[in-house]
Amino acid sequence: MPPKSKPAAADAGALYFQLFNEIGIIAQLSANRFQRVLPHDLTVAQFSLLNHCVRLGDGWGPARLAAAFQVTKGTMTSTLQRLEAKGFVRVDPDAEDARAKQVFLTRAGRAARDEALQALQPELAELPADFPPALLQDILPTLERLRIWLDTRR
Repeated sequence: MPPKSKPAAADAGALYFQLFNEIGIIAQLSANRFQRVLPHDLTVAQFSLLNHCVRLGDGWGPARLAAAFQVTKGTMTSTLQRLEAKGFVRVDPDAEDARAKQVFLTRAGRAARDEALQALQPELAELPADFPPALLQDILPTLERLRIWLDTRR
């Protein structure tokens, strides 16, 4: 079979749209699957915030978190209030700037995040039959490259 020729510029635009359309649909479908199994009445947004604190550390301010998640400050405040009411985060005054706040993950928050990961395992366990790890090792670097490209251009 001869190699595929490079798409024309107009076709490239359609390909890029198809790429982002597929990513959007995948995000929606995966979020809905995850939402059904998350413990503690966590939303995907709440789980994502707990996961963020575990991955990148806590002590971030609400404004910085809102920027990282690309949501309004009001949306982030609401998410933080719900997590604080569950005892999963603590929002403290910033030691250096009394007008600012800092968000810290609690032990209960880390445990809730870990429980959520355990609850997601049966969902994820179905993947290897159709998406073996070798395939993911091929796909992930490209997706990471795209994420970094998008992140630097927001």
